[in-house]
Amino acid sequence: MRKKLTATDFKDYYQILGVSKTASTEEIKKAYRKLARKYHPDLNPGDKTAEQKFKEINEAQEVLSDPEKRAKYDRFGQYWKQTAAGGTHPGAGVGVGGFDFSQYGNFEEFINELLGRFSTGVDGDRAGRRTYTYSSTSPGGFGDFEDVFGFREGFGNIPSTSDTTASIILTPKEAFHGTQKRLQIDGETINVRIPSGAKPNSRIRIKGKGRTNPFTQQRGDLYLTIVLQPHSFFGFEGDNIVCEVPINPEEAALGAQIQVPTPDGKVNLKVPPGVDSGQSLRLRGKGWRNPKGERSDLIVKLKIVTPKELSAKEREYYEKLRQASRFNPRRSLEKVRL
Repeated sequence: MRKKLTATDFKDYYQILGVSKTASTEEIKKAYRKLARKYHPDLNPGDKTAEQKFKEINEAQEVLSDPEKRAKYDRFGQYWKQTAAGGTHPGAGVGVGGFDFSQYGNFEEFINELLGRFSTGVDGDRAGRRTYTYSSTSPGGFGDFEDVFGFREGFGNIPSTSDTTASIILTPKEAFHGTQKRLQIDGETINVRIPSGAKPNSRIRIKGKGRTNPFTQQRGDLYLTIVLQPHSFFGFEGDNIVCEVPINPEEAALGAQIQVPTPDGKVNLKVPPGVDSGQSLRLRGKGWRNPKGERSDLIVKLKIVTPKELSAKEREYYEKLRQASRFNPRRSLEKVRL
């Protein structure tokens, strides 16, 4: 027997992402990225709670990141409450505008059809496909609430395709050089070529490998969102990559030639005399690749590191330097007053 729709079936996407209803697109994106990294099933193997949470935050982000879908979702929430508690008894199978809700087992089935999606964590051949969500990117994508609630006749813009979105985790080496991945989606093996220069949160489209739309029998596309494992040395700063390189006080004062790691090997870097800790130097064309084969820059942030233990000879020379030096790094503080 099908479960009847109740108000408790409604999912508050704002609450799932931990944002307010007035949150900006950037705030929603930031919250999604943080939660996706935390609950990704590949980083939480065997954790059913994390698996369900990951599915929910993908579902929430899919709707709230799209202005049109978000507006319709906000309007739908109001009508759903009226349907769940309104004058027409759910057992009759009829809701607002004469629409038959009894054909759906629960709210998720209903919202999935409006989104052009099909549930993934239920009994049947789709059970356990934990990292995949299914959505429509065709015109009318979220489904026409005006249509199904009787504001216009018919169903109007039934989504013409069922696109599949998925997250795929790459090591920095795989993302930089490119790689081949084999995915299992609903029993089908798909070989995917990841081009060199894939960046975090970038998307790769594999045409014709999404879901088959039950209305049109057309197959959608597969969109893979890149999740990049953190690196112990390199990080991203816009299109460039950034790293921190330690130098000693002598190198900072006198200048030096030092070797710096880059994504494809070490290179020499000239450190000018008199640099400060935190100062950045740029290695042009030694950063991340892009799909055209071009390279961004590598930003090297210098950090002056002092020795923790000194030999007797080193201590002697540091003492002589202190006595001979006229440099006062705190001279600018002499006139500081309240």
